[in-house]
Amino acid sequence: MSSALLEIRQLRAGYGEAEVLHGIDITVSQGEFVCIIGANTAGKSTILRSISRLVPKSSGIMRFGAADLSSLAAHEIPGLGIAHVPEGRQVFPDMTVEENLLLGAFTARNAGDLPARIEDVLVLFPRLRERFAQLAGTLSGGEQQMVAVGRALMLRPALLLLDEPSHGLAPKVVEEMHEAFKTIHSRGTSILLVEQNVELALEVATRGYVLEAGVVTLAGAAAELHANPAVVTAYLGL
Repeated sequence: MSSALLEIRQLRAGYGEAEVLHGIDITVSQGEFVCIIGANTAGKSTILRSISRLVPKSSGIMRFGAADLSSLAAHEIPGLGIAHVPEGRQVFPDMTVEENLLLGAFTARNAGDLPARIEDVLVLFPRLRERFAQLAGTLSGGEQQMVAVGRALMLRPALLLLDEPSHGLAPKVVEEMHEAFKTIHSRGTSILLVEQNVELALEVATRGYVLEAGVVTLAGAAAELHANPAVVTAYLGL
């Protein structure tokens, strides 16, 4: 049996009759920071959506620890300790920052530690402390991304799925977010990051996969991928 925290083997999945993932293999070990890089239509987000059971698979194996993800419904996934930050943030605009954060802890069994969970998020993202009672829809894009990540962290996940977290954000905010991801990882959370910003992804991750047209074409340590001529030419523009 594999010792991987997350194990994906020969996964085929897509939308209706359109298969997007063509038999991919991906693993994330306990404490790892893994990235998936590739072009916009490579199928990166479909991998995360498959893990969260938002996209049906046609075949393959998806395991998280001892759990068979294929046998679970989407609403059961957070209870395993998997938190998904979707592309586009998807905060609840008519709810306050506090209310958005509290929604992230809906599976928490110990309601008494919610203040501690919130404080952890506010320490990581001090700007949210200033915006705590503000409606999420009135925040900047960067602040909304902080809310989305903070909401996921309220679960205190074993695995954090991040889908294009730098998309549409100013460069300074992107750097702030990636520093936050390093901090989250240093605290013991395993991370699977899908990212179009290849330079930043390979800077923060320890290992990575290159996805092209629904197929994994390269895999290895982040530093090795960063130095790979094929990656340099196709994605780094060097």
